[in-house]
Amino acid sequence: MMKCFDVFKHKCKSRRGAKSAPELSRKSRAADQNSGSNNRVSKSTGSISSPRSIPEMYREKEHNLRVFSLSELREATNNFNKLLKIGEGGFGSVYKGSIKPPFGLNSANPTIVAIKKLNTQGLQGHKQWVAEVQFLGVVDHPNLVKLLGYCSVDGERGIQRLLVYEYMHNKSLEDHIFNRAVPTVPWITRLNVILGAAQGMAYLHEGLEVQVIYRDFKSSNVLLDKDFTPKLSDFGLAREGPTGDRTHVSTAPVGTRGYAAPEYVETGHLTVKSDIWSFGVVLYEILTGRRTLERNLPAGERKLLEWVKQFPADSKRFSMIMDPRLQNQYSPNAARRIAKLADSCLVKNPKDRPTMGQVVEILKQATEESQGGNSSRAP
Repeated sequence: MMKCFDVFKHKCKSRRGAKSAPELSRKSRAADQNSGSNNRVSKSTGSISSPRSIPEMYREKEHNLRVFSLSELREATNNFNKLLKIGEGGFGSVYKGSIKPPFGLNSANPTIVAIKKLNTQGLQGHKQWVAEVQFLGVVDHPNLVKLLGYCSVDGERGIQRLLVYEYMHNKSLEDHIFNRAVPTVPWITRLNVILGAAQGMAYLHEGLEVQVIYRDFKSSNVLLDKDFTPKLSDFGLAREGPTGDRTHVSTAPVGTRGYAAPEYVETGHLTVKSDIWSFGVVLYEILTGRRTLERNLPAGERKLLEWVKQFPADSKRFSMIMDPRLQNQYSPNAARRIAKLADSCLVKNPKDRPTMGQVVEILKQATEESQGGNSSRAP
């Protein structure tokens, strides 16, 4: 049977006490409130009241999300047909689907969507599903993927947790930068994509009542719509940042190898500057067309960040790192500016890294430089 969203609707209680998911929901809610109250100690923010936590903000906006039945989503995906599968990861599978409009809007056309179906094993998937609904139910920015609704069912066959997103026609940045079977992404498009991603991240860091640490920035999580507008996706690992006199959030390190900041991996201390490090890695992927780790390359070139150190931005050899698929069609000045920005994002001391707002401004300058007619001649 369909359950209410236990994490957010206190009035609804599960009648199946042996089920693990509702139990985890209560624990998650307590942890969120705990974390929120610990983090939101009395530091003045220019307003009378303390900033609200993400769960508190969500409760005001949960009505904006559509609650789907499992049968609706089965129909939308032809019973989760393998031919409609468009992605797969540790969380489960993603399907392309077509959903009918809500009751009363029968004249409207069906909507093409992406439906994420979480694996039913373990509690970690459910916890990340809850986090994704909370965060995406609150945030609102053109460079963040839009969550349309969810499905939460506890039945005889176990728990079912699904998420329904807007459909992104051009897959991910990863698919276009590293896949040699697709057309090369032009220089100016790369800049517009990474600028949009930076603006989405700046909104998370600086544009809400609470600071949000994305915690999983990588090229595969930058999705592209039909116009190549970038949108950050997959908020299952997102966390509220520290407030008051706290300097960090302590948590077990998670994320993707090669993108996680070294201080976070070593200590579990998480700040927005951890996101800045990850952003620096992707900046170098944009420049080079190489993954952070390429096992099929010679030993000295396998680790991207170690390899690029041999070609500093101010050196004559810098052009050696540029993606050969660009065929020298880029602005050398803008490329050097971006390499220097990446280096500043990747400094060892997190406090010395730029803010996301500063990153956005530098990327705007690089984009303007490239649009000024300098993008067609590179040495």
